[in-house]
Amino acid sequence: MPKTKYSVKLTEEEIKRLREITHKGSKNSAQTIIHANILLKSNETQKTVREISEIIEVSPTTVNQVRKIYTTEGIEAALSRKTRISPPNISKITGEFEAAVIAAALSPAPKGRSNWTLRLLAEHCIDRKYIVSISHTAIGEMLNTNEVKPHLSKYWCIPKENDSHFVAAMEDVLGIYQKEYNPKIPVLCMDEKPIQLLDEIIARVSAKPLRTDPDTGLVKPGELEKIDYQYERCGTASIFIFCEPLAGWRYVRALERRTKGDFAMMLAEISETFYPDIERILLISDNLNTHNISAFYEAFPPQFAYRLAQKFDFHYTPKHGSWLNIAECELSSLAIQALKNQRINSVGLLNEILTDWQSDRNLRQKGVNWQFSTDDARLKLKRLYPNPIFE
Repeated sequence: MPKTKYSVKLTEEEIKRLREITHKGSKNSAQTIIHANILLKSNETQKTVREISEIIEVSPTTVNQVRKIYTTEGIEAALSRKTRISPPNISKITGEFEAAVIAAALSPAPKGRSNWTLRLLAEHCIDRKYIVSISHTAIGEMLNTNEVKPHLSKYWCIPKENDSHFVAAMEDVLGIYQKEYNPKIPVLCMDEKPIQLLDEIIARVSAKPLRTDPDTGLVKPGELEKIDYQYERCGTASIFIFCEPLAGWRYVRALERRTKGDFAMMLAEISETFYPDIERILLISDNLNTHNISAFYEAFPPQFAYRLAQKFDFHYTPKHGSWLNIAECELSSLAIQALKNQRINSVGLLNEILTDWQSDRNLRQKGVNWQFSTDDARLKLKRLYPNPIFE
């Protein structure tokens, strides 16, 4: 039902009085001055309620309410604050009750439940007699104000406290990231990602836009792409990614496995194809048991293995510290931009997709602006540092 429009037609005496109020503001309250301006604007112009509200910087509801009171009760009622007949309701949400709700939301969920819900929390508060009655929406507003989200969780690599091994490896990697770009000693990050090869059993149904049916002439709504839940397993593969963050360069390739030989072969390809004239490469990777110099000697003759071992200077991210590897950021972008909702049935097709993504990203010179430094770590991750024996 549309709102009633109230028209304001002021007399000469009313106009004179209202202008005195707006020009001699010190003798009147701010609310009275605002209401006087609303009445004057409503009388002098043919502006809409919204236009007047924007000029005076009040809500459209306030403008409409002042005009309504003037029309029904007169100018005195429109200028003055309406006296409350009944006292305001006292809020039943106290600080003590709010603290109890937050404590319950952050505690383990009841038996048989994986997590707290808003309705469950409301029932819990009533059963414990924290409050007589409360809705789940009020509980939700309270938790939202305090930024408590009991229904959400986040998977993360959580390191142990006072862990000297973690701190030593972390500061080693962060120290390398702080070095200036040196093309003679490039900093290379590498990581791996296993992927399952899948094929469609039933072809996908393509998305459709809003359209008119040619037979009936009726407008049909747009449709989302439909993917059948069934699929065929076609084995697995492993994606190797190498990136030089300061150069905005990366190389991605998929292999059927990720053995020591595969790792050694990939580093040999990187060395001979992309860095043939470089004598030393700083390589940052996780500390998987295949990521070490011994892989070179298992894969190649001693002379070539020794040359590779001397060329690559290994630096490992700590356990539970994979987020320190910039190559993991690249893998995350790859998964979102190129592999999401894809069913890829062969390593060959996977490599075609990876090559297209890699070429586009290299052409755009996409880099990673790493901001976390050793000084930041010593301040923000202080709990991870052990207490020194000697000051």
